[in-house]
Amino acid sequence: MSRKFAVLDLGTNTFHLLLATRNDNGSWKPLLRRRKTVKLGQGGIHLGYIAPQPFERGVKAILEFADSIREHGIQEVYAFATSAIRSSGNGSDFVKRVRQESGIVIQVISGASEAQLIRDGVMQNLPVLDERVLIMDIGGGSTEFIIADKRRTYWKMSFDIGASRLLEIFSPDDPIRAAQVKQLEKYLLKEIAPLTAALRDYPVTLLVGASGSSESYARMIGYHLHGKDPLRGKAHYTFDLQAYRTLHNALLASTRQQRLAMKGLVRMRVDMIVLASITTQLVVKQYKFKRMMLSTYALKEGAAYRIAKGLPLP
Repeated sequence: MSRKFAVLDLGTNTFHLLLATRNDNGSWKPLLRRRKTVKLGQGGIHLGYIAPQPFERGVKAILEFADSIREHGIQEVYAFATSAIRSSGNGSDFVKRVRQESGIVIQVISGASEAQLIRDGVMQNLPVLDERVLIMDIGGGSTEFIIADKRRTYWKMSFDIGASRLLEIFSPDDPIRAAQVKQLEKYLLKEIAPLTAALRDYPVTLLVGASGSSESYARMIGYHLHGKDPLRGKAHYTFDLQAYRTLHNALLASTRQQRLAMKGLVRMRVDMIVLASITTQLVVKQYKFKRMMLSTYALKEGAAYRIAKGLPLP
């Protein structure tokens, strides 16, 4: 017998809704996926609050999700808030407002819990489960790094270096100047020092980008090289690192107007993709990765896995 449930992943840039069924054998199957661009961190994330317009966009998105949940007759709802709500002084006001207007109870999770759910999502569809990997999820407010294989999580940490947060802090020129790239790289290396130490203890050779920006890289490369979306019907993708480096250099040299015309890049990521790619390229270069993959599964799929298995949510 199957039962329906809903998962809401309330990120800094995008709110996601996953409706799914779970069976008695612990498996789950997606029924509906929806996403809403909210840019919750716009204008305030670096100052520690959710600005009025993003606040209202976020509430409106959840009310629309609530309509879909009701239409499908679902009463089992799990909502997870991450960096923007977690780090904002008025995040609790947002949680309260959503509960009052929609009845949805939001769980504000820690960076460590966020990282664990991402790991659980990635490990469901990665074809190299026996290998220890570094998972990187570049969000809007935070970026999670997880060293794991299918058996265990060796190390995990969340850093406040999401692309939206970096954009608000650095406000780079358009196109970004070389000196600004160097400044950002210096800042990032200092911030991710714990990752450097962890990789000495748990060496890996494969970098896995989870959803978000990594999906954009894959789609842009696919459209440029093959004229089509390489992710259609697929949940993972293997990068040609030379193709990624070519894309990275093109992004560094691009203006916002040029990025708007890049096929495969959704409008919501046009302003942040340069900073996300600087983070990705820094990790690839600094830790000498020779292989990189994408997993389209991340936090919400990790939550679905745990819900279906009856496991405690972190």
